[in-house]
Amino acid sequence: MHIDIVGDGPPLVLLHGWAMHGGVFAPLRERMRRTHTLYIVDLPGHGHSRDSAVPLALEPVVDALARVVPPAPWLGWSLGGLFALHAAATRPDIATSLVMVCANPRFVSARDWPHGMAPQVFRDFASGLRSDYRGTLDRFIALEAFGSDDARGELRTLRAEVFARGEPATRVLVDGLGLLESVDLRRALPDLQVPSLWLAGRRDRLVDPRAMHDAAGRAPTGTAITLDHAGHAPFLTHADAVVERLHAFLPDATAAVADGPDVRSLPK
Repeated sequence: MHIDIVGDGPPLVLLHGWAMHGGVFAPLRERMRRTHTLYIVDLPGHGHSRDSAVPLALEPVVDALARVVPPAPWLGWSLGGLFALHAAATRPDIATSLVMVCANPRFVSARDWPHGMAPQVFRDFASGLRSDYRGTLDRFIALEAFGSDDARGELRTLRAEVFARGEPATRVLVDGLGLLESVDLRRALPDLQVPSLWLAGRRDRLVDPRAMHDAAGRAPTGTAITLDHAGHAPFLTHADAVVERLHAFLPDATAAVADGPDVRSLPK
């Protein structure tokens, strides 16, 4: 897997959402590279990891990352939250704290989980990928942006980013939708050993803030915060507010050291 290493200071691992890549975190990168060393991951099949041999599945991805990143907080946005939560639950020595950004332990609804999405939504997107690849991606991106107080700006950014590092592999996109539909990590929450921060967008149409508050309440040291005017990607539209919350939560945040760009990459 491709990992950009940017900045100086305590480490922080960033995991992007479905169909995207690490470049989507540019607003966080610019604001946090002076206080943290950011390990910005391209998940398998996405971005510069398009040809990675690692399967897009929880254990293989987390195991591969645990071998190359230092102990650090893990931040996961949307789909990336499943990997971050799995890491925190199974490797608290590596994922030393957890930040879930518009992400849930279970994305689809159930009788005992009423605020998830209908499973058919993910099945329809998977079916659509085979018949209208770009149109399906665009519909998903529009759903991500919908509801934000800067929906047009968010939509422009997401549309610009999705193919900025090449087209994601279709098979991996289908695998990602399968994870969003099938994974349920709620049982891991009561035994979570690390502190967790759950950042929700009140106008998010993919991840209901009520579900995130529910999940945070099941973790021993979970804290849920809802950003009032944000949608599904608050780090794009409300980056300063997100960074403020991160600095308050993350341990050992220190003041600036690097004056210029400091970018390295780990091998794929």
